[in-house]
Amino acid sequence: MELKDRVAVITGGSGGIGRAMGEAFLAEGARGVMLADLDGGAVEDAARALGCEGMVCDVTREADVQALVAAAEQRYGQIDLFCSNAGAGGAGVLTDAGNEVWQQQWELHVMAHVYAARAVLPAMIGRGEGYLLNTASAAGLLAALGSGPYTVTKAAAVKLAEFIAITHGDDGIRVSVLCPQGVNTAMAPRSLGDGQTDGIIEPEALAQTVVETIREERFHVLPHPEVEEYVRRKGNDVDRWLVGMRRLRRQTLGAADG
Repeated sequence: MELKDRVAVITGGSGGIGRAMGEAFLAEGARGVMLADLDGGAVEDAARALGCEGMVCDVTREADVQALVAAAEQRYGQIDLFCSNAGAGGAGVLTDAGNEVWQQQWELHVMAHVYAARAVLPAMIGRGEGYLLNTASAAGLLAALGSGPYTVTKAAAVKLAEFIAITHGDDGIRVSVLCPQGVNTAMAPRSLGDGQTDGIIEPEALAQTVVETIREERFHVLPHPEVEEYVRRKGNDVDRWLVGMRRLRRQTLGAADG
């Protein structure tokens, strides 16, 4: 899909990845961009700076997502690309992450994508075309040590995107899933010495990868290209991969103790 003259809605749009995508889409000639975020002041500031629309939306509430879609359709007539991008970190493992953390991560990283798809797919299918970009993480393809709720729900986000692509590809719906490692946003880890990332990139560089991937209509959006090889190695021998990840975990814990 070429973004020129298209309309895009981006959740988690007040800063970081969301704002960078909005700016990149407008630079590509998008007819309209609507940013959405839980922080009303921040999304208004971002929309004003980019010269686009902004709206408050809690993506964990289906009614809010429906209202966002309705507002964008009323303003622009249709939505060509919906970027379900909102997310947040969720540290802890099974023993120290409470049920509320798991549920919050599930609502934000899985159900928000479900709500978005439910809201936009009927009109897209009716037109015979549309595009969904769901933000997951390289952690959803591989693993993030020490972040159980985040890793598991991001993996579910990847699987949901696959399911939508399979189920509605023949309806003209294209789907991509964004799976970065470290990005220089408020969510970026402060320390990267444990081998869990191939470096922090800027949101603007990530946004260009998104534009290129959407143009080529590829499923995986991999701003860190090394991830593709890691996924291939995992698929070739998952037992060996698990051994390697346990070794990395021990090294990480040893570094922390030291």
